[in-house]
Parts: sequence; C-alpha cells; structure tokens
Amino acid sequence: MEAITHILIGVVLQIVCFKYFIFPWNFILTIIFSFFSHFLIDALAKITYHTPEAHKEDKFWVIWHIIILIASIGSTIYFFIPYWLGAISANLVDIWDWAILRTIQNRKKKKENIENWGEKYFIHSNVIDIIREKIFFWLPNLNYKKYGIIPEIILITSFISFIIFLK
Repeated sequence: MEAITHILIGVVLQIVCFKYFIFPWNFILTIIFSFFSHFLIDALAKITYHTPEAHKEDKFWVIWHIIILIASIGSTIYFFIPYWLGAISANLVDIWDWAILRTIQNRKKKKENIENWGEKYFIHSNVIDIIREKIFFWLPNLNYKKYGIIPEIILITSFISFIIFLK
C-alpha cells in the first residue's frame, strides 16, 4: 500500500492506544500495533492498484502516484507532531526495506556488481508475501487494474473518518 495508508493507520492506532491505555503501555502498544499493522495493510495491497514496477509512460499511473505522493507528504506534515510515534512505527518496515536495504543493495550493485545483495533481509518478500499467500489468497489481485484505486481510496477515507471520530 501507499505511505499515506500506513501513516493513517498508525495515527488511528496511536489515538486508540493513548485513549485506552496508561503510560507506558500507550507508547509500547502504539509501537507494536502500528508496526504489525504494516504487515496486514501490505498483505491487503493485492486488492489495490499497486504495480511492482513503475509505469511512467502511463498517464493514469503518473497522476495517481502524484496524488498519492502529495497526500502522503501532506499527511506526514499534518499528523507528524502529535502522532509521530504511530506514523513512524507503521512505516518502519518500508524504512528498513526501501530506505536502508535497497540503498545498500543499489550501491553494492553499482560498486561491486552484486545483483541480489541482502534479499534474505527484506521483510516484504520474506514475511508479507507469505501472509498475502496464506491468509489473503482468496482476494482478487487488482495490482494492474486501474479501478484498484477504489479500495485504497476507501481505506484512506475510512482511516480519516476514524481519526475524526476518535479525536
């Protein structure tokens, strides 16, 4: 799923944890629930328009990703101060896989011509794909279907509604 979806579920979980648990449990459970929400949300990504590779020649793909990028940056700015713990915890898997490991992998590929360095350390391919295949095998794969943006829009809208309702 997209960053905004992870950010919003992290915000929802932090609001719930801080509303119903006392210190230090509110902090601990926010981190745990937000971190593990990433697995569930990404396992559900098969029902969204989420191509594994970029399609920069496709106007729809470009426009959708510009909208998602702007919404992700906007939600980060808007929610970061009060809900940084949930937002970061919900994105730790992507921070590890995409920001840290892929950066190292790309450098190793350029400098040492090592093609698949670190594949065994990627959480997405080692954990999330297994969850997707074992638990959500029955869901349709809409990764290449443009109408797959509808489930993600519904999730984003639902999370925003929860935030408004819970505040």
